[in-house]
Amino acid sequence: MQFFITLPPKSNDMKVNPLVKLGIVPVQTGTIASCFENLSSPSEKIRALEKDGQLIRLKRGLYVVSDDVSGKPVNACLCANHIYGPSYVSQQWALRWYGLIPERVYSMTSVTTKRSRIFENSLGRFTYEQVKPEYFAVGINNIEEDGVNFLIASREKALCDMILHDSYLPSQSMKGLWQYLEEDIRFDMDELTTFDVGIIEACARLGRKENILNNLIKILKR
Repeated sequence: MQFFITLPPKSNDMKVNPLVKLGIVPVQTGTIASCFENLSSPSEKIRALEKDGQLIRLKRGLYVVSDDVSGKPVNACLCANHIYGPSYVSQQWALRWYGLIPERVYSMTSVTTKRSRIFENSLGRFTYEQVKPEYFAVGINNIEEDGVNFLIASREKALCDMILHDSYLPSQSMKGLWQYLEEDIRFDMDELTTFDVGIIEACARLGRKENILNNLIKILKR
């Protein structure tokens, strides 16, 4: 005896979540509301979607679709660029991203031309440090990842940014700087031989702590 299973017809109610089309790029509330034009109160819908975990609130009025809905991981660097800008990801986070320091980093620090700010959301803490516009423009990489682009400091700029904003440098001597790199932040010293000295020279000329950055240049040229 043979048994045949009859599958039910596909329901027209099985629709794709309209948030999927937003991808993983952070969006304003107005863009999200346009996905639900027939609703009388899109703002209530957005709050419900956030409570349900389909949307992640980055700051007031700015959201990103969760990975459960988009099918792609949320890109923290891209989120950082959008939360406060113009900005690029730098310092410890960037150094860790390049594999130059071993410790896991839990706070993402970016550099901006605006005043310094801190934002906290379910993804973590996003810190922004202010620099002069002429210094800001040096050594920024545009990285493509998972179909989106984000701005991150080059290896050289990330290290310069960290030196400029770290108040715990032991001294301004070459020996003190070497100790800071090798022991305090456990920097991969072998990689220094591959660094672009020109970027650091520009940072020394346009930024602060010129003496310390010049000592870094001397270390690179040894």
